[in-house]
Amino acid sequence: MKATVMLDPARLDRPDTDVRREPFPLLIAHGQLPEDARNELDRDFPRYSSAGFFPYDPVDCGPSINALVTDLTAPAFASAIGQRLGIPNLAEYPTLVTLCRYLNKRHGTIHTDSKSKVATALLYLNRQWTDTSNGCLRFLHRIDDIDDMVAPELTPLYGEFAVFKRCENSFHGHLPFEGERRVIQVAWLTSEEEKLRKTRRGKFSRAFKKLVGALDRRFGARRDRNAAHRD
Repeated sequence: MKATVMLDPARLDRPDTDVRREPFPLLIAHGQLPEDARNELDRDFPRYSSAGFFPYDPVDCGPSINALVTDLTAPAFASAIGQRLGIPNLAEYPTLVTLCRYLNKRHGTIHTDSKSKVATALLYLNRQWTDTSNGCLRFLHRIDDIDDMVAPELTPLYGEFAVFKRCENSFHGHLPFEGERRVIQVAWLTSEEEKLRKTRRGKFSRAFKKLVGALDRRFGARRDRNAAHRD
C-alpha cells in the first residue's frame, strides 16, 4: 500500500457531519476512510484472541494499520478535532491508542470515560453489521437510560468516526453485543504518567483475559442493558 495519508482533516467537514456542543462537545462523521484501503486494513488489523481494548503495539499490526494510527495521532488531526469541539491545544496532550477486535456482552456499559482523558476518538473498521442496534455507539443524556440518546446511534461500519470531549456528563455506551467489532480508539490524556499507567494496566488485562476469557463471557452475558459505571 502506498505511504499516503488515509485521514484527511478536511473530510471532517462533510455535509453529513454532526457537531454538537451540548450536552457535551461531540462530533460524528461518516466516510472518513478511502474505499481502496479496505482490504489492506482488514488484512493488517491485529488478530487478538481475547475480547476488549488492548494497547497499540506496531508489532501486532500490518503496515496499513500502523500508517492509520500515525494519521490518527498526528498533531494536525488533533488540532482539527480540537477546533471543532472547542478544545484548545489538543495536539499538545499525549495520546494513548488502543484497539479492539472482539467484544463480549460485558462491554459497552454506560460511562463518561475517566478524568485522565481530555477527549476520545473512535474509528470503526467493520465491513458489515447485524440488522440490530446491538453494539452501535450511543451518546446519551443520562447514565441510567441507554435509550435516551443525544444523537442517532452510530453503526460501527468501516470509516465511521466519533470523537467527544470527556465531561462529567459525557455519557456513552452501547447495547450488549458479543462478537467481532473492530475499532481503533485514540485518547488524549492529561499526562505522560497517565499514559504509562493505562498502558501497563492494558497489557496486564490482555494477559489476564487469555486466562479467564471464558469466565469473562459468562459473567458478561448477565449484564443489564442499562448497566453503567462512572468512568
